[in-house]
Amino acid sequence: MKQFRIDPIGQVVDVRTATTVVAALLERSRGKVKQVCGGKGLCATCHVKVDAGMASLTPITAREKQTLSIISGADATSRLACQAKVIGPGVVVNLPDGIYLSSLADVEALVGRRTEADLLHPVSGAVLVPSGKIITRSVVLSMKNLESDVISLIKSTNEVNI
Repeated sequence: MKQFRIDPIGQVVDVRTATTVVAALLERSRGKVKQVCGGKGLCATCHVKVDAGMASLTPITAREKQTLSIISGADATSRLACQAKVIGPGVVVNLPDGIYLSSLADVEALVGRRTEADLLHPVSGAVLVPSGKIITRSVVLSMKNLESDVISLIKSTNEVNI
């Protein structure tokens, strides 16, 4: 068994060697992490920052490197939790600020309310609505391509051999 820590919630997780980081995050992060692409390494919804222990994770694959190159806010500490497997001790992952959306219904449910966190695009990780902004019908209309982006991603996942 290996241990890693999830920040900012400060939870220590025990996992078996070669378990993906996302498996533990999905169980423990209370909906903050998603897998819109089904764990194929094609979207931003499981993007995490590795604050410590990068060498205790499996190496970055070509698919992961390609996806990270288009994710807004990705840097040398970025990993896709669906692709990173824990192989050693001392890993500390940090969940990015914001909430990933996967459909217009996610936004429509917030009409008239002020966002508590940045609302993020599921494919690129770009901020769609900054924290503190009131969601209006015009904001929802401005995101009309969100669902087609997600549908395109899901279709491409079925066509890609990884």
